[in-house]
Amino acid sequence: MLERAHRALYAAFDRFPSRKGAAIHIDRFSRALFDFYGGGALFVLGAPNLPLHQRDGNVEIVRFLSSIENFLERAMTYGAALSRAVDELEPSLEMAHFRDPWSGAPIALRPHRYACVYEVNALPSIELPVVFDAIAPRTLEKIRTLERACCDAADAIVTPSHTTAKCLESIGVEAQKIRVIPNGSDVDAPQPRPPDAPERYLLYFGAPQPWQGIDTLLRAFARLGDYPELRLVIIGSQESRAWRPFERLIDRLAIRDRVVWRFAMDEPELAAWRQHAWLSVAPLTDCPRNTLQGCAPLKIVESMGSGVAVVASDLPPVREIIRHRDNGWLVHPERPDELARALRILLDHPALVREMGARARATVMEKFTWSAALAALQKVYEECDAESLEDLPLAQQ
Repeated sequence: MLERAHRALYAAFDRFPSRKGAAIHIDRFSRALFDFYGGGALFVLGAPNLPLHQRDGNVEIVRFLSSIENFLERAMTYGAALSRAVDELEPSLEMAHFRDPWSGAPIALRPHRYACVYEVNALPSIELPVVFDAIAPRTLEKIRTLERACCDAADAIVTPSHTTAKCLESIGVEAQKIRVIPNGSDVDAPQPRPPDAPERYLLYFGAPQPWQGIDTLLRAFARLGDYPELRLVIIGSQESRAWRPFERLIDRLAIRDRVVWRFAMDEPELAAWRQHAWLSVAPLTDCPRNTLQGCAPLKIVESMGSGVAVVASDLPPVREIIRHRDNGWLVHPERPDELARALRILLDHPALVREMGARARATVMEKFTWSAALAALQKVYEECDAESLEDLPLAQQ
């Protein structure tokens, strides 16, 4: 499976590369790991258009590809393949960094001498019921047990929000293990306006999961019909059937001629669309995934790094980034009327929008750069470096 030995492993049950926020995070954090250890192995999900095995300098990428439709069966099969990779790497492995319990089980829940870092961006026990409403309570309990076991086995846990850190503490994870490392953003260089961009538009970019609140945004936008020149631009991370319910809602709201669709943009192209938006909108729902588990949407930080004011739902993890009426605008979630009123105010007050955008950019430069996030992550690696564990007995025995 692997062509050579490696000191470091980064594993994630996510497709890489892609335009999803998870893939952007994987790219940044895995590079930090491999810079620290002089290379390593990256074990991720693949796609038909991606090679199953790839060398990128001193990094060896292995992609797992499966046609299994059942999510949990696919996750278990992925874990078995990852376990075989860990068998090969174990003699040389010093650090293993994983993003999910499907990766954590074959890495951390075996006798090992390497250090383990668990990057908790999401808890499947909280997210899966939103996507699969028929999932059995017994299955969820097994997943919660697995999540907790991975937390217990990890030497350190990194998470992007204080909300998620509190959630982990509430289920019994040791607070001293947890390091909050917020998501980062690059501060964009100026980009020319895309030639096909509307004169004035609101922007949503990202994925179509139910917790994103896209239906609230569409209903709010339908209430702005007295701004005939205004457009809503939706840039999806990838084109898929998951967007079809929103297309049907757009037809019911009679706004199809005012909505512009784009998909799977590379970062430079997306940056140009961000920079020239009137506002970026993140209408997250009030659900356990966002408010209990917590989230740290890259779309918010990236928009702020582009100097664009963000209108977002007033939720605990969002308040870690946005200060209302200062570097952004907060509204109660799932209230189209309130969102429409906020958008109306900001459409009518361009000076306020420019001021908030400038303060948003300054906030990113001060608190949310990728360089700061990666420096904090490397400090975690220093603390957990396998050399400090040489004299300890085998973990988990």
